[in-house]
Amino acid sequence: LPERRRQARGPAMDLAYVCEWERRPKSNHCPSIPLVCAWSCRNLIAFTTDLRNEEEKDLTHMVHIIDTEHPWDVYSVNSGHAEVITCLEWDQSGCSPQTADGHIKCWSMTDHLANSWENTVGSMVEGDPVVALSWLHNGVKLALHVEKVPGASNFGEKFSRVKFSPSLTLFGGKPMEGWIAVTISGLVTVSLLKPNGQVLTSTESLCRLRCRVALADVAFTGGGNIVVATSDGSSTSPVQFYKVCVSVDKYPAITHLKFLARDMSEQVLLCASNQNSSIVECWSLRKEGLPVNNIFQQISPVVGDKQPMILKWRILSATNDLDRVSAVALPKLPISLTNTDLKVANDTKFFPGLGAFGGSFCGVHIVHRLSLQMMAVFYGSSSQRPVDEQTIKRQRTAGPLVHFKAMQLSWTSLALAGIDSHGKLSMLRISPSMGHVLDMNTSLRHLLFLLEYCMVTGYDWWDILLHVQPNMVQNLVEKLHEEYMRQSAALQQVLSTRIVAMKASLCKLSSSTIARVCDYHAKLFLIAISCTLKSLLRPHFLNTPDKSPGDRLTEICSKITDIDIDKVMINLKTEEFVLEMTTLQSLQQLIQWVGDFVLYLLASLPNQGSPVRPGHSFLRDGASLGMFRELMVVIRIWGLLKPSCLPVYTATSDTQDSMSLLFRLLTKLWLCCREENHITEPDDTLIDECCLLPSQLLIPNIDWLPINDGIISKLQNKQLVRLQFGKAPGLVGHTLPFFFLSRAPGQPKIDHLRRLHLGAYPTEECKSCTRCGCVTMLKSPNKVTAVKQWEQRWIKNCLCGGLWRRISSSSEL
Repeated sequence: LPERRRQARGPAMDLAYVCEWERRPKSNHCPSIPLVCAWSCRNLIAFTTDLRNEEEKDLTHMVHIIDTEHPWDVYSVNSGHAEVITCLEWDQSGCSPQTADGHIKCWSMTDHLANSWENTVGSMVEGDPVVALSWLHNGVKLALHVEKVPGASNFGEKFSRVKFSPSLTLFGGKPMEGWIAVTISGLVTVSLLKPNGQVLTSTESLCRLRCRVALADVAFTGGGNIVVATSDGSSTSPVQFYKVCVSVDKYPAITHLKFLARDMSEQVLLCASNQNSSIVECWSLRKEGLPVNNIFQQISPVVGDKQPMILKWRILSATNDLDRVSAVALPKLPISLTNTDLKVANDTKFFPGLGAFGGSFCGVHIVHRLSLQMMAVFYGSSSQRPVDEQTIKRQRTAGPLVHFKAMQLSWTSLALAGIDSHGKLSMLRISPSMGHVLDMNTSLRHLLFLLEYCMVTGYDWWDILLHVQPNMVQNLVEKLHEEYMRQSAALQQVLSTRIVAMKASLCKLSSSTIARVCDYHAKLFLIAISCTLKSLLRPHFLNTPDKSPGDRLTEICSKITDIDIDKVMINLKTEEFVLEMTTLQSLQQLIQWVGDFVLYLLASLPNQGSPVRPGHSFLRDGASLGMFRELMVVIRIWGLLKPSCLPVYTATSDTQDSMSLLFRLLTKLWLCCREENHITEPDDTLIDECCLLPSQLLIPNIDWLPINDGIISKLQNKQLVRLQFGKAPGLVGHTLPFFFLSRAPGQPKIDHLRRLHLGAYPTEECKSCTRCGCVTMLKSPNKVTAVKQWEQRWIKNCLCGGLWRRISSSSEL
């Protein structure tokens, strides 16, 4: 018989980058101290290290926080903990970590900067170390239906809301913030964060007879209850939840105890170890019938018909003997554990919910979360393969070995962060297909599904970008747009800016689409300006049942297609546009951007055949051109009140009405594409008029985004990148077209949100977006209320939704 051909496979997992510390004296290193790490849904990683001072008397317990896109920009702080940090947890928003020894500390961003943190609140149980820590559940749970990926188009079918009650609620059902901790002596402490900032703490014993707790974990039920699992560390003692216990003489210590998910209290993972090896078991809580004695069945036949049910813990699966496991990472994806099993994953070649073990075997084992079947093994940067009969027998290839003491999976399970005993951070890609060679459409469908999940939840999608190759970008953007257009109008409005930001980050990965990054960021800026300026309009009479002035403006501008701006203006209630003179003048920089961008677009119309030119996509975007047209009308009216707020143009004729000219040409271009399904080509007359614009007006230079100094563009070739904490890498790896769109060193810089010129070498402290590279001043120079409202919109996040990080010098601008 012919030998069965094995299906060709690519790598299921490979090392993306490694970031390590400067060399330190061996006397400062404490390899025996346990480490912890945590990965937030905003793709921030927090981990701990411990250093010994020169006298070798005291230990300093350090907390380090990095953004995965800029791992070298580490924020390190002395935690102030007197003992070894045993717990590290992020909250549901991914913006506030907690650390604990016997003292629980909550950390928050300083000025909403991802690389600046401070300790805000906390609680403590004096003299009692904490062994388990968790934020209280906020009642938000989303179910992922992987089995519906091939056929479903509606997000509601792919991601469904699960009825889940918060742990504690305020008046009106609002979830209350707080945390729960389990101590080594069997105490459980719950701390609530009141709206006024006070911390309310209550401490009770887990049971009547307090006993030592070596390991514990916390989970939540759909009814709002809290489930705590505890173990004293001995395999001869029961695990204290319901009736589950572990009694394996070969493994005297339970080293890991974890619920498979924080909001699933029905499955738990146990790892028992000795000095050299470990075994991992998965247990499940199930309903079983309670047998009734025949005597009672004869007395009451009804009892026999309705057999009473009880809950019992049953073992689902167990591994064979493993080398000692030192770290366990479980997936955070909310996949139902009852209808998505290994068979579905094998049929679809989509493995989104796998776990990972790291240990003394100097590698990472990827396993199925329920069956614990080995899916892939990673030994080092040059040795990684899926698991089959032959590869298990294969010798390990030469290369650097990894021994992680702490690991965390990203929120889409496509990346894994590992911390070794030296505090070195390693970032690993995890293939969603586990290395199976798939056709392009199937690979795109897997990534598209996870991008949609991030779009719905608001989670950061950096770890998905690790798997996007340049030849995927165009198709992925198109398919993402198609799925977005299939959703309801209400959902589209909610996700409108998020999908633009997602497209921008995707287009940054390919040289053929990189110019569109500028277009997408400009579109985000246009939407923000349109919403802000319209919000300043006020109805002439209060409590009018009519539409808002902004809605009326949109309706009138869409109905009246006249190319004369004054005729359009006549149909508006100009009294609704009256603002204070200081407010109008303070908006001049934003107004100037609108005027400059309209002029730039119209002047670039004759070159519309070049898609690599920034602004190209706007020439066929009827919705964006309609926004520009509405803003031109608003600016025209405000110019009558305060002429100095109008955009400044350099014209060759003193008598030329530049606003009227641009509005006339803009309207003609808008009429060509106002209906998405009936786009027509601009006529020769319009193109000829646009060709004359450079001889009538000075065409401005548009300040595009600077080169993004992140790591993602350097990982496209899948070559290992070595970094060092505290030292930024060079700009090698950026594409040439994007380099020419940015200002060269020594040229004047600009505040991209305030549209203020900062000079060639800015002296003001600035912050930069971790996602798109947008730069703005850290402190506001404005005092006018309207401008402060504009700046307040971006105090926490950038236009694209990315987090801010402080940039220390003008060399980073």
